[in-house]
Amino acid sequence: MKTLDDLLGEGVSGRRVLVRADLNVPFDKSNPGVISDDGRIRAVLPTIVALRDAGAAVIVCSHLGRPKGAPDPKFTLAPVAARFGELLGSEVLFAADTVDADAQAKAGALTGGQVLLLENLRFNAGETSKDDAERGAFADKLAAFADAYVDDAFGAVHRKHASVFDVPARLPRYAGGLVLREVEVLRKVTESPEKPYVVVLGGSKVSDKLAVIKALLPKVDQLLVGGGMCFTFLKAQGHEVGTSLLEQDMVATCAELLAEAGGRIVLPVDVVAATEFSADADHVTVDASDIPADRLGLDIGPRSVELFARAVASAKTIFWNGPMGVFELAPFAAGTRGVAEAITKNDGFSVVGGGDSAAAVRTLGLDESAFSHISTGGGASLEYLEGKTLPGIAALEN
Repeated sequence: MKTLDDLLGEGVSGRRVLVRADLNVPFDKSNPGVISDDGRIRAVLPTIVALRDAGAAVIVCSHLGRPKGAPDPKFTLAPVAARFGELLGSEVLFAADTVDADAQAKAGALTGGQVLLLENLRFNAGETSKDDAERGAFADKLAAFADAYVDDAFGAVHRKHASVFDVPARLPRYAGGLVLREVEVLRKVTESPEKPYVVVLGGSKVSDKLAVIKALLPKVDQLLVGGGMCFTFLKAQGHEVGTSLLEQDMVATCAELLAEAGGRIVLPVDVVAATEFSADADHVTVDASDIPADRLGLDIGPRSVELFARAVASAKTIFWNGPMGVFELAPFAAGTRGVAEAITKNDGFSVVGGGDSAAAVRTLGLDESAFSHISTGGGASLEYLEGKTLPGIAALEN
């Protein structure tokens, strides 16, 4: 695939470049409009700066949240444009619509060295439509704004959406540095991981991670399981799990995986069990085999952190996706913090697989530079590891 460097080498001064970014940032729940983590904006800055400084008129597009194909003020990108401008050190113009009058006027007036952000792509039903013609009609309007297209939104490349899949078929197309780095890293952990290779998986449901577990199990030396998904595995071992999150229909599957793994799947040996899902709930640390009937596990316990830390310490390659507990609630953050800190102490190749794991790194104030790579795309990372074709990557390669 052609790259941003190829585009810059061809010359972009005075040309209009449409950049698909992933600016799907989280907002502070208690302060609407205040961005709580601007990591995704920062991640795409090098691409925007390179194009702007080379004289391109840069038109940036992104989605935010899950609006239903129509404008919704809760999901406007206006606060993102403001923060974008602060980080760039220059104004980012904002179009109040995606491809209609305001976007057309501002894109038409854009000059070299200026940056314009379009309103949320998902305010138009054509962005996510499963109908090829509807999606294509929206892609035609987006492509009409520009002379070239750059995809630097790795977090969206697993979606067959207009801005990801259809627009690159209509313009000269290039992969941004962020996308290239993500693909390079994921190829390394899937095709040629240095051994020992340890994968740490957390999150809520086994069903969400089943495909990636099956894909990784033949390749890993150890697969450490925490988060809500560990309770279905514990149930498969014959343990009672109280009122903990449980996927009853996945118990038999977990039993099969445990048998297939032959000891390579490592489960918590203790958990923090609470009376209810609340930061104020009474909680105790108990053996994973002895969870009280009236309590639910909300974090792995200290002995489990030590067990996982020992496994991580000997690894040459580590892939981590999913928190070990409900890290957003202070009493149940120690497991995620402990395992993450153990990964930072390892001098091997460590990858944080985006999503909640990347959010945990920043929320818990951990040193981001201590990890070899922090992915910007949780879902895209997992689908790549599963061996799926990612529509956005395929569109750049074709």
